[in-house]
Amino acid sequence: MTDTANATSTIWIDVPGGRLAAEDQGPRDGAPIVLVHSAVVNRRAWDGVVPRLADAGYRVVTYDMRGYGESTSEEVDFTGHGDLLAVLDHFGLDRVAVVGNSMGAHFALDAILAAPDRFVGYVWVGGGISGFDKEPVAEEVALFDAEEAAEQAGDWDLAAEIDAQIWLDGVGQPMTRVAPVVRANFKEMDRELLEPGRVYGNRQKAAVPAIDQLGSVRVPTLVVVGDLDTVGTRASAERLADGVPGARLIRIPDVAHMVGMEQPANLAALIVEHLAPLPRWN
Repeated sequence: MTDTANATSTIWIDVPGGRLAAEDQGPRDGAPIVLVHSAVVNRRAWDGVVPRLADAGYRVVTYDMRGYGESTSEEVDFTGHGDLLAVLDHFGLDRVAVVGNSMGAHFALDAILAAPDRFVGYVWVGGGISGFDKEPVAEEVALFDAEEAAEQAGDWDLAAEIDAQIWLDGVGQPMTRVAPVVRANFKEMDRELLEPGRVYGNRQKAAVPAIDQLGSVRVPTLVVVGDLDTVGTRASAERLADGVPGARLIRIPDVAHMVGMEQPANLAALIVEHLAPLPRWN
């Protein structure tokens, strides 16, 4: 993980029944981008991407979702997209570009549909779509079941290892495919989420599933998916690209779910390329 990210001061954002840890990096007069992490890591998963976006002149906000990383929650009802909008409000950001990975991409899409005037661009990275699912293949089911069994047995190291095989290595890929330092960082973030005692709150679904509203998305949308990602994620990418007017789909070979951790320079370049034609929004 980069020294730049680790040296940044944590900013605390109070939300109903919770407290979110955030960082605000890059030039303050830069056009703002908010990055929303996956459900198997925390905001440090963006450490390789943030400095590259900041060097390109963007103001970059990251935060830990409720219960993740340094963020906390009580057992209260909330929505993921509601927390995202609360982050925008805290920083006084009227309009932003948003990048989401996995569940973070799901939350970002729900936020765009709930408050379309607040978003100028969207990058969906190995994400989901509320209301859309595809059955996993047998090899994936076997790993999902093994991970659940490890959690039930209290074997957090094994559960984190299986999560790495699914979401970082890619199902059926060798454990040596990804750089050891990246794999160690992933497992460290994932393992702390598995142990008992963390409170995540009671996340509520959006009132109307995003799958039923894709045609109403008007922000320029880039869909990024790794060829080694799960069957369901790749199906979601196809569905989003087909359903959102003007969306562009980029498939990246030899990468799985955590594109920003595996290929931060490539992902940052794709984000900059996608946003560069837009009028400045700060």
